[in-house]
Amino acid sequence: MTAILKDAEPQARPAQRFPATVGRFGDAADRAVIDGLVRWVEDRYRAELQDRPSKHVYIRTLPAVVVEQVDRLRDSSTIRSLIALQVRPGSAIAPMKHTDELYISHYNKDRGGDQGLFDKHYDGNLRFLSSSIVVRALIYLQSDATYTVVFDDSGLAKAFGSYEFGLLDFHRELHWVEGAYNPADRQRILLKCNYLVTPPNAAVAEWGALAANTAVFYVVKAAMEYSKSPRTLPQRAVGLLCNVFRRLNIIHPLIPLAVVAGLIAALGGAIVATVAFL
Repeated sequence: MTAILKDAEPQARPAQRFPATVGRFGDAADRAVIDGLVRWVEDRYRAELQDRPSKHVYIRTLPAVVVEQVDRLRDSSTIRSLIALQVRPGSAIAPMKHTDELYISHYNKDRGGDQGLFDKHYDGNLRFLSSSIVVRALIYLQSDATYTVVFDDSGLAKAFGSYEFGLLDFHRELHWVEGAYNPADRQRILLKCNYLVTPPNAAVAEWGALAANTAVFYVVKAAMEYSKSPRTLPQRAVGLLCNVFRRLNIIHPLIPLAVVAGLIAALGGAIVATVAFL
């Protein structure tokens, strides 16, 4: 059912970084589901498909019949079996469906919040959490070979087409997109699905990792969405911070957190000083 485009080692391994792996939905039923989802997206988001900024929509907010079709892909053995090959035997693989998104990808570098989708970046900044891995599946419902995704830590590059998918470590895979904007390109429509992987019999670690990942995910996503293709001064400021923090995260994931803590402390001190003065 699945053609693995990058040979995966047959034995499971307790690697701290999940190696990027790519594959394809080869089953006719799966491809029919994908074709149906593409038609729905093209009808529902006809206007958005013509816009320059990228668009993210939480899958949980879509109609139930659409979510049901998405579930067939993100819960399929095609993906889960490839994840299981690369992690410790008996690990819990828990879908993080509340974070999953439908993604309409338009190559966009305008110093806004979504520039980081194409520049060098780690998706997350919790790579110091050694007790868990978050695997992200990029499921290409529709795409052509115009753009190449480079998975730097895994030494892998792939120009994805329709029905293909890539698996990467959300926090530990430095990656970027190589290409150039062309309005005539075929629309790139993806699903971004996340899976939390924790060791066997580690319920506390699983709960803590889920809470930390959820908090970081929603804060970062909100900032990126607010500042994409910025027009106002506050949007430009947040977009600048997004891009600065992205670069700092590449150096070390604790640096952005330290900067945020410092800003909060400085703001708190200023408020206390102002109140005391009054």
